[in-house]
Amino acid sequence: MKFASDNAHGAHPAIMQALVDCNDGAVGSYGADPVTARAEAAYREVLDAPDAVVRFVATGTAANALVCAQLSPSYGRIYCHQTAHIHLDECAAPEFFSHGAKLVPIAGEQGRIAPADLAQAIRIGAAGGLNDGANAMVSITNATEWGTCYTPGDVADIAQVAHEAGLPVHMDGARLANAVAGLGCALPDLLRGVDALSFGGTKNGALAAEAVVFFDPAHAKGFDYRRKQSGHVFSKQRYLAAQMLALLQDDLWLRLAGHANACATRLGLGVQQVGGSLIAPVHANEVFARIPFEAHERARAHGATYHLWQDSPPAKDQPVAVRLVTSWATTDQDVAAFLDLMR
Repeated sequence: MKFASDNAHGAHPAIMQALVDCNDGAVGSYGADPVTARAEAAYREVLDAPDAVVRFVATGTAANALVCAQLSPSYGRIYCHQTAHIHLDECAAPEFFSHGAKLVPIAGEQGRIAPADLAQAIRIGAAGGLNDGANAMVSITNATEWGTCYTPGDVADIAQVAHEAGLPVHMDGARLANAVAGLGCALPDLLRGVDALSFGGTKNGALAAEAVVFFDPAHAKGFDYRRKQSGHVFSKQRYLAAQMLALLQDDLWLRLAGHANACATRLGLGVQQVGGSLIAPVHANEVFARIPFEAHERARAHGATYHLWQDSPPAKDQPVAVRLVTSWATTDQDVAAFLDLMR
């Protein structure tokens, strides 16, 4: 009953086997190897982006921070949701690697930015002139930090607002696989209008690997130097590429995400059936819910792990707000045992 994070479980066996398979022999270093070449080509194909520049890094923070630094100057303004990972959970890495860009958080229900609110924020930023810095880029997260998803139409609407203002769009796709599986859409359709992408692997069964994608090669000019400077050009780069390549084999990335999503759906329905309530709809692999205090105490006493989603300590006369995250390794038994404790 480990629902604290989809980072908590190990790597999928197919990922480990891919690492073993690429371990034999001597190949070119720093990405000049056949595994990396195949992986980059495979991602261009699945993204339906034949001209895209694809590079691999080891962490989501590196992917996001390096994209922000690539697309924003040090005096730039980066628009994001107020709960975005780049804003709250990356130790100011985007600001650090961009040498000072300012993140501008925008409020929005359940982790999503409304196009009208984005347009207003961009107008305010532009009106500030020299004192406010220059509008530089927009970053959205899919699936969001609230487990909700932007639909293809939502992404297109955000991109239209950004592009009309001359700003590129970045998508933090740490849980992109979960968004695609939850929406049931084609991956390229969900990325129309996106200029740069952080394609998550670690939360979806990889050991430590993410992809950075620039759909227009012009946006990637100089990025290889930036990635090298950050320490994310591995001398044995094939081990990152092998993980990401394995995720695409036989649609493993979608199957793992679909399993995690299905577990979350069952958790969400079950929590409601035993007296709890949802704080946000369950679109992907995260459940935000309020559960009875007694159920919370029982679950914790029996070893269930999850995060509290409230600022104050739990009170006996109040429901407890929690976040439950499922993963590729969550089992039906995990879900059933947790719901039994809720009852």
